[in-house]
Amino acid sequence: MAKVEETLRRIETHKGVIGTIVVNAEGIPIRTTLDNSTAVQYAGLLRHLSMKARSTVRDIDPQNDLTFLRIRSKKHEILVAPENEFLLVVIQNPSE
Repeated sequence: MAKVEETLRRIETHKGVIGTIVVNAEGIPIRTTLDNSTAVQYAGLLRHLSMKARSTVRDIDPQNDLTFLRIRSKKHEILVAPENEFLLVVIQNPSE
């Protein structure tokens, strides 16, 4: 667990990082640097989107799997690293 905390702290110190969220398999944020309502909104939406993206990748090639999802908008860049039991979400300002 200490290694996970150390990794999250390292990510959070990168330039431009606005916040991080660790989301459990049910879509509930279990650790976040954002306010609760924002974290819940991101968690639910990104869990759903990552499940759709994983399904799409598997439909194209059943031997393949989603390992990383990167979404860039005008204001933010959202990085999603899906694992079996959780999602790691990093929101950053792409211009920094």
